[in-house]
Amino acid sequence: MQNLLIQLPVGIVLSGLIAFLAYKRNSLSKSGVAGAMLVGTAIFGFGGWAWGMTLIAFFVLSTLLSHYKEREKEHIAAEKFDKGGTRDFGQAAANGGAGALAALAYIFVPDPLILAAFAGIMATVNADTWATEIGVLSTKPPRLITNFEPVEPGTSGGVTWLGTLATIGGAIAIGLSLILFLALDGIFGGAGFSVAGGAILSLLAAAAVGGLAGSLFDSLLGATVQSIYFCPTCEKETEKRLHTCGTQTDHARGWHWLNNDLVNFISSIVGGLIAGLVFWLM
Repeated sequence: MQNLLIQLPVGIVLSGLIAFLAYKRNSLSKSGVAGAMLVGTAIFGFGGWAWGMTLIAFFVLSTLLSHYKEREKEHIAAEKFDKGGTRDFGQAAANGGAGALAALAYIFVPDPLILAAFAGIMATVNADTWATEIGVLSTKPPRLITNFEPVEPGTSGGVTWLGTLATIGGAIAIGLSLILFLALDGIFGGAGFSVAGGAILSLLAAAAVGGLAGSLFDSLLGATVQSIYFCPTCEKETEKRLHTCGTQTDHARGWHWLNNDLVNFISSIVGGLIAGLVFWLM
């Protein structure tokens, strides 16, 4: 309880500072600032320093990638994606909400399995971000994950070899980040790897496998049940209800209520569950 009373205020200050800087750089909207502060405070406050820094690592890495070759990607993002690079409350909650729940659960059940699940959750959202930001730059057209038919770049459920490699890299990056921060936590007198039972390789494997599986599940949902619309003017599929050209789009397929934010949130939970299973089996 004493740690909680210290970590929560520190979490508020740190998440508020980072959210403000991100807002000034146009990486977060005003609602995104609120979402980032809520998620950041919960993860740092309930999980601890290593958990909070892993969230920050995700945010910094994903933000940097969103600006990488931004001009080459902006036309795809404008036509296909429901939201742009400036994250709002829904995106912040979708990317960090499951991690915040894992941190809250860890307060009551301080089991290494929950830490592994957190690693899988954050690895999933990071892997999915890397797959999107790098995959759309592929010189070869993506293929739908369900039938491997070629589709337009940016199509929900479309995958490329470049994007898949980015997915693996994004998942491993989170695993390595968490391990680094746990090591530093131990050096400076914290619990460090004792919270993970000292199972460094198991934790890295959990993040890598969980992140990859969660990201692929995200693509599967995108190809099957995510709500997708069709612009009759441009004759293109999109996640937008109002297309960039100004035309009201028609619902083409998927469940009306299942937007991209919910897909990300559900997929992160799946990635966390698989990561926990991998950790347990090892």
